[in-house]
Amino acid sequence: MIRTKLKEYRAKYNMTQEDLAQRVGVRRETIGNLEKGRYNPSLVLAWRFAQAFSVPIEEIFIIEA
Repeated sequence: MIRTKLKEYRAKYNMTQEDLAQRVGVRRETIGNLEKGRYNPSLVLAWRFAQAFSVPIEEIFIIEA
């Protein structure tokens, strides 16, 4: 399972789900599903999020056993 810190990073940068979605090229619903753990991102999408916040991927997505 993958846990995400997207919501925390969005708050830190004062971004809405729509703002982040536009920045990485997905629908707002995708952001909501990721934040609720209903969806795991592809590597490319995870990389886009990391770039959007200028942090390594593992800062935003944590793999839990």
